[in-house]
Amino acid sequence: MSATADPAEGHRSLADKLVTPGSIVQEIGYDDDVDEDLRRAVQERCGSPLVGDDYDDVVDTVLLWWRDDDGDLVDVLVDALGPLAENGVIWLFTPKSGRPGHVEPSDINEAAPTAGLTQTTSLSAGRDWSGARLVSPRTSRSSRR
Repeated sequence: MSATADPAEGHRSLADKLVTPGSIVQEIGYDDDVDEDLRRAVQERCGSPLVGDDYDDVVDTVLLWWRDDDGDLVDVLVDALGPLAENGVIWLFTPKSGRPGHVEPSDINEAAPTAGLTQTTSLSAGRDWSGARLVSPRTSRSSRR
């Protein structure tokens, strides 16, 4: 399925699954290997440019591009929680198996709860990337702020 598929065709595009119109979306870990089609589709869906990791206001969604050699995933997830709205979502994108920088699913399964997050969904996010939807458990959302 294309990241820009027309939702009127009876199915939701990938961007529809990631963000809602009007969302403020922060992007972390951008590099020349990211899926540019997905980025464009997300920007079109939310109706505004993606904000960088230096953005200092509340965001609805974080798109986190992460590779195996990018450092400590727990630290980056904790940092990503800082500006995230109470009901916000982190979409963690990692290279698919066999691609440079592939992250083992077990690494995500260990890092997410350590950072106070729960994985709710996994999906294919293009030819080279997999996505994991991470959220704060409902019980800790109100105590986080």
